[in-house]
Amino acid sequence: MKQRLDLDDIQGLLAGGYGSLKFATFLLLGVDDASAAGAVVARWAGQVTPASVRPADVATNIALTAAGVAALSPGRPLAGGFSEQFASGMATTYRSRLLGDLDDASPGHWRWGGPATDPVHVMVLVYARTPELLDQRCDAVIGDADGNGLRVVERLETSELLPTEPFGFHDGISQPQVAGLGRGSDTAAGAVRTGEFVLGYTNEHGQLTERPLLPPADDPRSVLPRDKATGLADLGRNGSYLVVRQLRQDIDAFWSFADEASRGDDGHPDPQARELLAAKMVGRWPSGAPLVLATDHDDPALGSENTFGYQHTDPQGLACPIGSHVRRVNPRDSLEPRPGTEQSLAINRRHRLLRRGRSYGGADSSGEHGLYFMCLNANLARQYEFVQHTWVNNPSFNGLYDEPDPLVSPRGGKGTYFSLPGKPVRRRYADLPQFVHMRGGAYFFLPGIRALRYLAEPPR
Repeated sequence: MKQRLDLDDIQGLLAGGYGSLKFATFLLLGVDDASAAGAVVARWAGQVTPASVRPADVATNIALTAAGVAALSPGRPLAGGFSEQFASGMATTYRSRLLGDLDDASPGHWRWGGPATDPVHVMVLVYARTPELLDQRCDAVIGDADGNGLRVVERLETSELLPTEPFGFHDGISQPQVAGLGRGSDTAAGAVRTGEFVLGYTNEHGQLTERPLLPPADDPRSVLPRDKATGLADLGRNGSYLVVRQLRQDIDAFWSFADEASRGDDGHPDPQARELLAAKMVGRWPSGAPLVLATDHDDPALGSENTFGYQHTDPQGLACPIGSHVRRVNPRDSLEPRPGTEQSLAINRRHRLLRRGRSYGGADSSGEHGLYFMCLNANLARQYEFVQHTWVNNPSFNGLYDEPDPLVSPRGGKGTYFSLPGKPVRRRYADLPQFVHMRGGAYFFLPGIRALRYLAEPPR
């Protein structure tokens, strides 16, 4: 049964990544005074861009950490119903092991979000059509925050939005179609149920994902929607969990490895072999063309192609290696127990992520470059953490041996392997260096707009 979405209450980030707004800044704030900060956040709630609006100039979204929910609403028993992952946060010892945030990538070394940094409570995501409009909106937000119970902890600046990520590959192609969000999403083949990303709606298991529900007495003004089954005040409805991770990308290390590993027998560079090896690690050519459809050379005409599978065209990974990045994060129809069937696709739909990341770093080659990886999901354990731990970081993914993700996985202080299946024998590359380095991160709750107003109210 089709579910009617309350798009006026859903924050716009769930509906799209604001591709027409090329400039963005993410402001991380701390709460010093709950009452004063609440008044500011309540005012900001009226300025949040809902999913029903396609902004032409500026968009604003607001998310809170678990510590932020507690800091903004002291005295309210709100912890029940929030997921354990969100409540305990990304920087715990257990979660560091699960996500691979160890050694130099451990939270103690993070620039923000770690135990040694100022706590982050509120994240204001600002998007704009021009740098001038972005500065104006950020200045207004910071002006509201200063002296009103909020302080700026970190200002995360992004690069102008381009089709490619810092390594030079077309990005943002393999996004799931979400029922009810986006044009044609209700009729799109393989559309993922809304509840996989928006709380309060049916997910791919035919259930409602766990979310915070409150006694009606805790919401005497009826700010929150009511759960139809129980009559409880629904703090979670129309919200989602937002994962944010700052990832520094070592561009020189990536292309230097591709250079050295692809030299000809005479020791001279081979540009074509270099590009092919890089594409094999990613799973797509720089244009975005998938290797299963463009096996020997790049084909920009296929740069946005996303309607393909693996099991019937490339089951052994001869075109797109089984261990490549894109085949791990979205295995499509290659999952057990029945690869190549609707059952396999159904399992895959239960682990999809709605990505909203932006790159950072200057246009030249100097300085640090990387990605603010951002994704939305309703179940952190089953979606983001499963993908990161079981598919990306797993050295035994899909029958491999000692081969985690060649692009983004942590190396644990040592190099790793990457194999190209082949006939009669495979080719195996050793000692892949670390290409991506963790610099900071946190789990956020992106509430519905009514829930944001509720959290900003002083408790009664």
